[in-house]
Amino acid sequence: MENTNPATMPATSELSFERFREEVLNDYRVACISREASLLARKEVLTGKAKFGIFGDGKEIAQIAMAKFFQPGDFRSGYYRDQTFMFATGLATVEQFFAQLYADPNPENEPFSAGRQMNCHFATPLTDEAGEWLPLAERKNIASDMAPTAAQMPRSLGLAYASRAFRHIPALQSLKHLSDNGNEVCFCTIGDASTSEGHFWETINAAGVLQVPLAVFVWDDGYGISVPKKYQTTKGSISTAISGMEKEEDTNGIRIVKVKGWDYAGMCEAFEQGIRLTRETHVPVLFHVEEITQPQGHSTSGSHERYKTPERLDWEREWDGLRKMKEWVVANALSDNEELERIEAEAKNFVKDSKNSAWENFLTPVKAQVNRATELIAAMANALPDQATGLKKIVAGLQANREPLRRSVMKALHNALQIAGAHDSAFWTRDYYEELRKENARYYNSQLYNEGEKSALKVKEVKARFDNEMPLLNGYELLNRYFDQLFAENSKVLAFGEDLGQIGDVNQGFAGLQEKHGKDRIFDTGIRELTIMGQGIGLALRGLRPIAEIQYLDYLLYGLQPLSDDVATLHYRTAGQQSCPLIVRTRGHRLEGIWHSGSPMGMIINSLRGMHVCVPRNMAQAAGMYNTLLKANDPAIVIECLNGYRLKEKVPANLTEYTVPLGIPEILKEGTDITIVGYGSTLRIVQEAVVSLEQQGISCEIVDVQTLLPFDINHVILESLKKTNRIVFVDEDVPGGAAAYMFNKVMEEQGGYRYLDVSPRTITGKAHRPAYGSDGDYFSKPNAEEIEDVIRQMMAE
Repeated sequence: MENTNPATMPATSELSFERFREEVLNDYRVACISREASLLARKEVLTGKAKFGIFGDGKEIAQIAMAKFFQPGDFRSGYYRDQTFMFATGLATVEQFFAQLYADPNPENEPFSAGRQMNCHFATPLTDEAGEWLPLAERKNIASDMAPTAAQMPRSLGLAYASRAFRHIPALQSLKHLSDNGNEVCFCTIGDASTSEGHFWETINAAGVLQVPLAVFVWDDGYGISVPKKYQTTKGSISTAISGMEKEEDTNGIRIVKVKGWDYAGMCEAFEQGIRLTRETHVPVLFHVEEITQPQGHSTSGSHERYKTPERLDWEREWDGLRKMKEWVVANALSDNEELERIEAEAKNFVKDSKNSAWENFLTPVKAQVNRATELIAAMANALPDQATGLKKIVAGLQANREPLRRSVMKALHNALQIAGAHDSAFWTRDYYEELRKENARYYNSQLYNEGEKSALKVKEVKARFDNEMPLLNGYELLNRYFDQLFAENSKVLAFGEDLGQIGDVNQGFAGLQEKHGKDRIFDTGIRELTIMGQGIGLALRGLRPIAEIQYLDYLLYGLQPLSDDVATLHYRTAGQQSCPLIVRTRGHRLEGIWHSGSPMGMIINSLRGMHVCVPRNMAQAAGMYNTLLKANDPAIVIECLNGYRLKEKVPANLTEYTVPLGIPEILKEGTDITIVGYGSTLRIVQEAVVSLEQQGISCEIVDVQTLLPFDINHVILESLKKTNRIVFVDEDVPGGAAAYMFNKVMEEQGGYRYLDVSPRTITGKAHRPAYGSDGDYFSKPNAEEIEDVIRQMMAE
């Protein structure tokens, strides 16, 4: 679709009247197709063929205008209302739209998420099968859609910031496959009610400060589900509420443009101007698209007639975008009612055919499973006359199901196998059941992490090499030397966070490096952890290697939502099509005080499944973990030991080459009487206790887990337990946190309970936050004396 502006038709225009007319009528055709898709999809949900539906009806005309200016290299970062945009850009078909509605797990039918996301959640591949970045500068790109309100905002900032980086960092300008000199715009869409979220405000503020090519389209239909916008937004208008951020001469800020969602010509003109300016100047723009209608209400969960007045419903029918565009087309003599009605009828037939095709594609393989399952169960009934009645009942129930699901087949096979027991006649049924279990696991339980060559677990181990001439350095000095070498060798790496740039981070790991490697590669941010994570996400999605810093581990709570809902789920929810190799660098443990000394590891490992969680005990180990992660496409958080920056360490000679394998614990000290499992700063407390225990004749084996996600993939801890028959898990988290997680992994998953001579123990921090001061630390978290006492008790049992 060409970037034409139907608002004006000068006689000297190179675009002929007939081509212009065809363009407008094609736009109307797409709008009618999208509206019909919404209407028919709602019926599919209400008749039970689909689980849930949420659609973009009412926003068709605005999204068609928006799509005209979406160019190769651009990114869309949106939510579940943008189906018309996807149809208009050719990035989705109506058949694929319905395949997602039916949750078809076949990626050939549903290429956006392979049935893993609800309808209207779109994505395009960013990497190839080998995990290498595709030529994004030549493609129209869709960051996998988000459903949590305003969750798309933080990563939109990062997607736009990447354009700034590509434009201003000389070392990146050779990456022509990723960017055309930073000319790419991030198109971000959001519903008006969601602008009440803090995500929106923090992102808009950061975009105004940073000056990045972010175009935010606010779809304003007057409601947040049932709540009118007068209860959502100051002065009832988001553009009015943020007017103080509007860019003026010699200031930063954002451009604000107000348009009407039914005004096809006006939107085309406004969007063309706004997108062109943000593309050229990198000044962000917010398009407040008012008077959008919502013909079917919020979703299939309810009816908008319950909360909209008759007068409001009448107004929405009168000002429906399709109706207004039709009136405009006729008024401008571009077509007549007869031709437009023919387009409308064709759209209905096209959508119906697409829906039927999607349903047939979804149902055909399931019916094949039904046929195979009924054959096998019927054969079992013939071979087992005493159980025939029950088996035939299962067959009849499966055959009577006109719209079976995969789970229907699995339940029938499982019940049949329970009836047959271990009889030989169940062999082929059991074989088929196992075959389907593997197939369904592949459809529904794969790709949480990269499974190809870009998996962090497939990075080849390179052991640290220590030469005699290498000095002992403080931990922060070791990291400083590491980051200096890393930035010299890898131009794709950027690092940023609070106090990271000018002063080199609060613990001096980056001291002096901004001046050496440039302010665009190592830089400070505002105090805004949410959008620091967002910047990292967007940069990673565009093929760069960001290290985004959270100053202290306790502050991770501010940035946890995008990490949990976006980063950790991304590879899974796109069925491996998108990766986000973000590294979150932070520090924690043992600093004294309630707000800076938390070790919320249980929260982290349970909310960030899909990221790796690295807990190095020293800075050399941390450097090796960074090296591993930078060779892979998996996201991770690295938690450096806050009280380790001034401890002396040996510096590996191969500082930027050696790698620490993830999920492989390290035996720090061998012993025969008890296995002590820990990580991070806690290990120094353990080692202090072990000195005393060894003097008492108790031989202790100390195991550093190194990473909590993944955890001990080769069962190193189990092998230690087999030798000692006693085990204790030590960590700083609250009771039931990371220690309980480790306990579960070793005792239950690894079967460690079989080798116990005494009850296993966990030694944790107290349930409260650590009190301030050295005494507060001693009484709030595990101390050496406590560890020593517990182990002596275990030895006495």
